[in-house]
Amino acid sequence: MLESEALTHPYLTRAWAKSGADLRVPASGQAKKVAVLDSLDHVTRQLIVHTSPTKRSTDFVAHLEQLDDLYGPKPGRPAKPVVLVGDNGPIHVSKLSLAALVARSRRLTVEWLPKYALELNDIEVVLHDLKAHHLAHQTFTDVAALDQAIHTAVQDLNRERMAVPLAKLRISA
Repeated sequence: MLESEALTHPYLTRAWAKSGADLRVPASGQAKKVAVLDSLDHVTRQLIVHTSPTKRSTDFVAHLEQLDDLYGPKPGRPAKPVVLVGDNGPIHVSKLSLAALVARSRRLTVEWLPKYALELNDIEVVLHDLKAHHLAHQTFTDVAALDQAIHTAVQDLNRERMAVPLAKLRISA
């Protein structure tokens, strides 16, 4: 699980220009952001996202509820065990978040990464791909358009990831 932000006026990720040139793209309006809380299902290789105007503990709990809908017990369907890999971010270790994790502890295990060890979190590569290839080099008229673009990009990314099998399966220990 990871949280990030997407911008209505994102930075250019790749561009050719003369040295010292201003690489900003003129856009009307003030830049706004959308918080993206995401998880990666290693079995199906699907990215699961929850978007929000804020990046708070309540948003993290809403993402946990989204995971409950996908993997939790339902009539006729047993609960699937879930292992979340957390990065010790403030919204993951708040009192509200920890209480929500404890309430799900029968079917949910949390493995905490060391702080500032982003290279250990496999979702970082997927999130970089989302931002650099699906959301880059375009501006959005408002937060709603950006939110819709994020969900459309995630659907596209999930389709791409299902078509190409994982080259190297990794086991994190």
